Amino acid sequence: MSVFSNRDFADHEQVVFCSDDRSGLKAIIAVHNSNLGPVLGGCRMWPYASEDEAVRDVLRLSRGMTYKSAIANLKLGGGKSVIIGNPRTDKTPELLKAFAQAVERLHGRYIAAEDSGTGVDDMKYMAQFTRHVSGVHDKPAEHGTRSGDPSPSTAYGVFVGIQAAVRERLLRDSLDGLRVAVQGLGHVGLDLARRLKGAGAELWVTDLQREPLLAAGKELGATVVAPDDIFGLDVDVFAPCAMGAVINDQTVPQLKAKIVAGAANNQLAEPRHGAVLMERGILYAPDYVINAGGIIDVYHERIGNFDPAALARHIEGIHDTLLEVFARARKEERPTGEVADAIAEERFKR
Repeated sequence: MSVFSNRDFADHEQVVFCSDDRSGLKAIIAVHNSNLGPVLGGCRMWPYASEDEAVRDVLRLSRGMTYKSAIANLKLGGGKSVIIGNPRTDKTPELLKAFAQAVERLHGRYIAAEDSGTGVDDMKYMAQFTRHVSGVHDKPAEHGTRSGDPSPSTAYGVFVGIQAAVRERLLRDSLDGLRVAVQGLGHVGLDLARRLKGAGAELWVTDLQREPLLAAGKELGATVVAPDDIFGLDVDVFAPCAMGAVINDQTVPQLKAKIVAGAANNQLAEPRHGAVLMERGILYAPDYVINAGGIIDVYHERIGNFDPAALARHIEGIHDTLLEVFARARKEERPTGEVADAIAEERFKR
């Protein structure tokens, strides 16, 4: 297993390997870049097939957080953490305590938040052992209060991002009758599906879990398809909302959608797949641009005096940011991912 020579190392400032024999903790914390402010990123728990896979994932995710915060105009740096294990069977209070203590030993160098495999309750428990967690406080909402879970904000950002992509690629403002394939019905994917349905879209969905599929079929009238069939559907938008690297050599030839726009991180298996999508006339909404609603939510919690209206305006800015990326990519005849990277780098490298 290599770190410095890993192609995803990308000048990380710090990578920390954490273990605890008593709880069985095996985790990695990656700090990519702190030029713009404190490093904040989610804690993912996943049963990685190998340590190499875990290292690659945390490095890619950490780098993505730097770019995400920069392009969303947040005074935050980028970092991420992963816990190796099955969140359904391996997560215990002892393991979360051990991880929280590992975070605390970094003295605020890294601030954790919920991610795939962890939730607000986990962060609240960890807050007993470290000061450096976010997304734990209830927030004012339209009808009373809501939890610190930032997933509704992520879903809202992806929704307005899809509106921008539809305007750019399909030259229309309405989503009525839009055909969308949603891959993954976790908190973000299911919320996004509800928003799309409310705007008049037709839905095709898939997930590895049976319960959200039943909910989407019954509540939203969505057509349920097998996981391997979601890529080749004759739809307008393919919305990846599960794990990363789903845009790869095997899936790109199957795509019939004109737009790829979803909540998943690191959707491109390799940067070159952005160019492949462009060559095929498929508009790609760069993942860290369109899914920035969650980190924007957590940021507004951290700065105090939480204002739902200010949060909504900030998230809605994703729409115009994407239009800027699309216009510049069109003018320069470059993949949208390359253009988004350039804009973000102009901000965090200066």
